Amino acid sequence: MQKAIIGKKVGMTQIFDETGKVIPVTVVEAGPCVVTQKKTVETDGYVAVQLGFEDVKEAKLTKPEAGHLKKAGVEAKKYLKEFKLEGAADMNVGDVVKADTFAAGDWIDVTGISKGHGYQGVIKRHGAHRTDMTHGGGPVHRHAGSMGASSHQSRIFPGKIGAGQMGNEQVTIENLEVVKVDAELNMIVIKGAIPGPKGGLVYIRNTVKTHKVKQAGADISKNPQKASGRNPQKASARNG
Repeated sequence: MQKAIIGKKVGMTQIFDETGKVIPVTVVEAGPCVVTQKKTVETDGYVAVQLGFEDVKEAKLTKPEAGHLKKAGVEAKKYLKEFKLEGAADMNVGDVVKADTFAAGDWIDVTGISKGHGYQGVIKRHGAHRTDMTHGGGPVHRHAGSMGASSHQSRIFPGKIGAGQMGNEQVTIENLEVVKVDAELNMIVIKGAIPGPKGGLVYIRNTVKTHKVKQAGADISKNPQKASGRNPQKASARNG
């Protein structure tokens, strides 16, 4: 079943599993979200639901936003986001989506706005190399250098790396694992890092990736030129 929720990034920490292994995690304050609108095939041509997150004073909303939420009969919400879900037809306006919609072991995709780094050069923005610091490099060690020779090609091809705005763009990290869920604290603990600063808005939904259960002997190659292919028993013993 497809699931989705809106949340805020609290920050990163680490926890320990049953074997004592350290797991870096990101804590997200997820929900509670309220269904503020329901899209149907008859009226909109597709099926989806709009979720609202975080209470706000009505005076801080525009008149169209306030009227939209009043029509739905829900309290004023600061953030609204539409999700196309398979089970959207079974949801109704006013339904509450909480953190326990997800469970430990779920695989999710997290979307957020990455940290902004302002206007940066090619070395920091694209990982370009500088010139040598010796032999008369002069004050141009971090400059871009010449581009587009005058005879041919007499122009710069599209996609050429250059200085410019870095970060502050929508990023989706796929295939992250939910480590822990606390419904009372509206908390979802996710393994690994997610985009955005502390307090940044994030959208969590089921991953689009397909997960396959790893079968026994999956690490054994069928290529006879590889060691695991020549001696599968030795490879199995080593992996075990």
